[in-house]
Amino acid sequence: MDFLELIKVSLDALRINKTRSGLTILGIVIGVMSVILLISIGSGLQTYITEQLEGLGGDSLFVFPGELSFGTDGGGTPGAGVANSKFTFDHIKDLEREAKTIKTVMAYIENNGTMGYKGKTTVTQVSGVGVEYSDVRDQYVTEGSFFSQSQYNSAKKVAVIGTTVVEDLYGQEDPIGKKLTISDQTYIVLGVLEEKGALGGVDMDNQVFIPATTAMRQFDMENIQSLWVQSISSETIPETKAEIEKILLKTLDEDEFSVLDTKSISGMISNILGILTAALGGIAAISLVVGGIGVMNIMLVSVTERTREIGLRKAVGATPKAILIQFIIEAVILSFFGGAIGILLGILGSLAIGQFFTTTVAPWSIILAFCVSAFVGIVFGVAPAAKASKLNPIEALRYE
Repeated sequence: MDFLELIKVSLDALRINKTRSGLTILGIVIGVMSVILLISIGSGLQTYITEQLEGLGGDSLFVFPGELSFGTDGGGTPGAGVANSKFTFDHIKDLEREAKTIKTVMAYIENNGTMGYKGKTTVTQVSGVGVEYSDVRDQYVTEGSFFSQSQYNSAKKVAVIGTTVVEDLYGQEDPIGKKLTISDQTYIVLGVLEEKGALGGVDMDNQVFIPATTAMRQFDMENIQSLWVQSISSETIPETKAEIEKILLKTLDEDEFSVLDTKSISGMISNILGILTAALGGIAAISLVVGGIGVMNIMLVSVTERTREIGLRKAVGATPKAILIQFIIEAVILSFFGGAIGILLGILGSLAIGQFFTTTVAPWSIILAFCVSAFVGIVFGVAPAAKASKLNPIEALRYE
């Protein structure tokens, strides 16, 4: 029999046993779908976070407490953490006075607090920032105003809130000028920031911003948690980084601070998420192996069920090689069909999840899943095919 005839015979055999064929490909379908879905979620998260970091601008740098290193060699030790921060407002003054390429320096403090208004409460993030926040973060007020320099200097209890906080506490009521309690301290709402959406499932509009000077009193802090720096341009980032390190080293030790730009942070996160995505794909690929084992098991059962058929074919001249090839073809066809269905369901599932969470279907994940499914069909189809090809035709014909 020629190869095309063997394919036709294989397709006829699969068509006759539709239920068995469907159950055989089920494991492959689930495996391929899982690979595409998990990789699309990981890739989508990576893309979204990268875009958000790019939104900070290529001229931004961040000064964190402790020693942080994210080099390709994996070196470095974890930072001392915000609890051991030694940043003060004097450091901000030194940077503003001595650095030639710094446009803006802003203190940043972060904590959680319970917000309240007329009996309604919500727990959200409270960020202590400078008056430069809108320019640094490129996020401006849509109602009211941001706090002024005089309010910042005198540590006034004023707040600018996100749209989610407005919905949770004020509803349809205009929040401007209204009171807002933050951990039992009363503030006055000055403005509402424009909507930012979610980042990695975190609602970026569920935040309250107060002067950093006020935040230090509110949360009983002696030092600033971190510094946000804006260089005069993206081209001067290396020079600005060198200036920050030189100025801070006058009063701090080398291991007491780290300076990172958005490119470094983006690269770090991309590396982490890339590893995570690969790990997710590897975990999902295990289900493909399980599906392959299912193909082998059901094909072995199929050989037993079709013993008389195999004996008859051998009796009329079919060679062991032809029987071997036929069963391998059946396994490969099942894996290919399972792979195609799995790819379709994976893409549709990714689009559905994309309505709630950022997903990106990577072309390489489709190629990988399809190739693995075909490979699984060949590898796990060999054992049943070999068993079928070795059957004695006389004994096979006698089989009941």
